Amino acid sequence: MTRKQKKVLIRIIVTAVLLVALALCEPLIEALEPEYQAVPIAKIISFILYLIPYFVIGYDILKKAVRGIIKGQVCDENFLMAVATVGAMALGEYREGVAVMLFYQIGELFQSYAVGKSRRNIAALMDIRPDCASLLTDESTHTIEKVSPDEVSVGSIIVVAPGEKVPIDGVVVSGESTVDTSALTGESVPRSIRSGDEIISGSINLSGVINVKTTKEFGESTVSKILELVENASSQKSRSENFISRFARYYTPTVCILALAIALIPPVVNLILGNEANFAGFIYRALTFLVISCPCALVISIPLGFFAGIGGASRAGVLVKGSNYLEALSKVDTVIFDKTGTLTKGTFEVVSIHRQKMSDTELLKIAAYAEEYSTHPISRSIVAAYGMEIDRSFIEDVREISGRGVEAVVFGRKVIAGNDKLMNENGITPSSCHDGGTIVHIAVDGEYAGHIHISDVIKENSKSAIDGLHSLGIRRTIMLTGDAEEVAKKVADALSISDHRSQLLPQDKVGEVEKILEEKDRGCVAFVGDGINDAPVLTRADIGIAMGALGSDAAIEAADIVLMDDDPLGIVRAIRIGRKCMRIVYENIWFAIGVKVLCLILSAFGIANMWLAIFADVGVMVLAVLNAIRTLRCR
Repeated sequence: MTRKQKKVLIRIIVTAVLLVALALCEPLIEALEPEYQAVPIAKIISFILYLIPYFVIGYDILKKAVRGIIKGQVCDENFLMAVATVGAMALGEYREGVAVMLFYQIGELFQSYAVGKSRRNIAALMDIRPDCASLLTDESTHTIEKVSPDEVSVGSIIVVAPGEKVPIDGVVVSGESTVDTSALTGESVPRSIRSGDEIISGSINLSGVINVKTTKEFGESTVSKILELVENASSQKSRSENFISRFARYYTPTVCILALAIALIPPVVNLILGNEANFAGFIYRALTFLVISCPCALVISIPLGFFAGIGGASRAGVLVKGSNYLEALSKVDTVIFDKTGTLTKGTFEVVSIHRQKMSDTELLKIAAYAEEYSTHPISRSIVAAYGMEIDRSFIEDVREISGRGVEAVVFGRKVIAGNDKLMNENGITPSSCHDGGTIVHIAVDGEYAGHIHISDVIKENSKSAIDGLHSLGIRRTIMLTGDAEEVAKKVADALSISDHRSQLLPQDKVGEVEKILEEKDRGCVAFVGDGINDAPVLTRADIGIAMGALGSDAAIEAADIVLMDDDPLGIVRAIRIGRKCMRIVYENIWFAIGVKVLCLILSAFGIANMWLAIFADVGVMVLAVLNAIRTLRCR
């Protein structure tokens, strides 16, 4: 608890003790009343004694109400509480007047604690901001100077010791370690890094000392972008929040007018009809009506639900730029995917080897030696698949033919590795392969030796993610890719994707998304991409979801939702969080409005008393707040 919350708690306890003590002493006070006394001494004593707990618990509410009246902001919850409790005290309902203020403060304490819990959750994310950086000022003497991260320029070398946060994005230039990225991704498994690997700010170095060459300024680093995103998330309000704000603006003046009507119209009508006016009874009804009508449950719990939802999502590695996007997530019925880097790893790997006379190992070895000097991604994937040290002394006369492949002399034998065109140009007939992907044919000394099938490998959790979306009731899953139709169809079939479109340029993807958006019978359309080359489509869709966006400025800028790891299951997690948040918000709206309407009707007819009013106001608010903070917990 904060110091302010502790003070309120002390006031609540003191008031509760005084209220119980006065309730027990009331018979003794009444006994002090002399018979046939014109001045009600006992009532005056009770009034003075009850004023003590009333001011202990309510002085700040009264002060805010007076301040609001002076500023012209009359119709708020402080004004309603002040009018209701002062009126109750004036009518001689001392115990009810103090109790209303007491329980209202209890509700406010619950609300304050709930908001604090949500803020602490986001503050935990804010803790990823490093306080300083260890700048290597002299490499020869290894002199290190502690400086503010803002003072570190691009290209500087910083030293990150075990247990320290990485202050700025960069590339590891020396050292090996494991880093904890859980504050960014929600993933508890540490990642291994070594020289040449990129490292992002906000990660925690767990084991070895590493030297990092900075690639960005602190203000442009991942940690700064994320914190700015989370801090500004509350400015983007959802429809539900905007509705509640408009509702409260008209609702409060309306109930004040109705309460005034209840207090004045029935007594005046009674006087006209010749009956007893009963002003005190109807004023009590009006005051009860005011207490019940206080919109705290709605005004507090709805924004709190979204705020807690954004905080809980951030802890799970899902960054939401505003509660409007959280609401839109709950309405998604179509999810469109980019293929490369989103559903697949985006890197080439050897999938299979089809050989003729020699063994798989021997064919792969010859191909790896032939491709050793090439920097092409396909060549590197063959070398990586071989996985053994290559002795370049056995490689001679290497010639790389653009768009075709390579020729080289390996172990004294002429090796040709490339596509169909290269084989045909050398008078060699390649065998056909029905597998989708890239095929590298190998010929040795003019004879066809076999081929290697290379493909972009599907991520481990892609199938689970698509199945998870279908289980959530997502109507359509669509994959867009620039790859050939046979490759696209193979991936779509393997993942059970509803539809796919192939051989698309970036501008074609935007066109396909626009066609889907023009359909009348649809909910929200979400596009999921890697955030670098998909920025136009991310911006065009109802919701742009950037996946695997660690270190990607384009992703954080263009997307509405940012998943901080490259696990496709994060999409399922994000939609579940959105739906849970909206379910809780609607529960609170219907519960609060339902109870209040019922109690307001009872109050207008004189059936409800001040104690029921306390439940309708404070009780409903406490229950709604407790329900709202459930959005912090996202499994």
